[in-house]
Amino acid sequence: MLGYIWHYVYTSFLRYWLKWLIRHVTGKCELQRICSEYRPGASRTTKAEYSLRASKNKILRGALESRKDNLEHCVDQIIKEKNIKPQKDPQFKENLHICLLQITGYSSLFISVEDLRKEVFNSENAEHEAMLLKLWDLLMPTVKLESRITKQWGDIGFQGDDPKTDFRGMGLLGLINLVFFSENYTDKARQVLSHANHPKLGYSYAIVGINLTEMAYSLLRSGALKPHFYNTVLGTPELCHFHQLYCYLAYEFDKFWVAEEPESIMHFNQYREKFHTIVKSHLQDPSVSLTLTVLSKN
Repeated sequence: MLGYIWHYVYTSFLRYWLKWLIRHVTGKCELQRICSEYRPGASRTTKAEYSLRASKNKILRGALESRKDNLEHCVDQIIKEKNIKPQKDPQFKENLHICLLQITGYSSLFISVEDLRKEVFNSENAEHEAMLLKLWDLLMPTVKLESRITKQWGDIGFQGDDPKTDFRGMGLLGLINLVFFSENYTDKARQVLSHANHPKLGYSYAIVGINLTEMAYSLLRSGALKPHFYNTVLGTPELCHFHQLYCYLAYEFDKFWVAEEPESIMHFNQYREKFHTIVKSHLQDPSVSLTLTVLSKN
């Protein structure tokens, strides 16, 4: 209760007067201080985002909802509104623009990811089918698929004879992530598949991959991935950056699973949550970068 009261008092009264005092002492507004005193990346952008969101000024708050093609205009409006002299702080405009590209880009990325998640895999869609068959060819180049519906799909970790039923939760997003990893890190994907097919330590490669897509999606939706993207993308994060994050999760989960040596796949949920906790703890580090260190084919 006391914490809530203090937060209310600080955000409603003290913060405004503290900002006013510091500005008169330093000659710089809060956004200027953030953009000049903090290094590029999550340390700077998260503070800029908080400052804009907490502002009582509609122009500053509105910048968080702006389109990419309108951000430069937003920055000019903020400069005018805060009476900032560009000649005295020549780097401010560029630094704030980058922060806004990252902040608004994160929101746009979630919309794009959500659209793919909602898109149902359709076996009558030629593009969907081609993507699924491509996954097989990438992972099993020496084995011919006998037919579209076959028990062979179990060899790469699908549950039934027709993989389309396994994409219900994550839609097309689950398949795209599996293909992206297999196409861009083919050797590593095949290595992970070989571990998944281990007689004792094995797990369902494709099903676990879709599960990890759900993990990545949930972290994105909650905002937990902001530090990662703010540190790794100097500008607007795109879908390819989300797919790259999935590759990190797929590769690191396999390493984690093999090292843990679970007694049975029946304990998957327990180890999945343990891995999830590890990832979330990494994301608490302002300098976090969940980047796959092995080389991509591209």
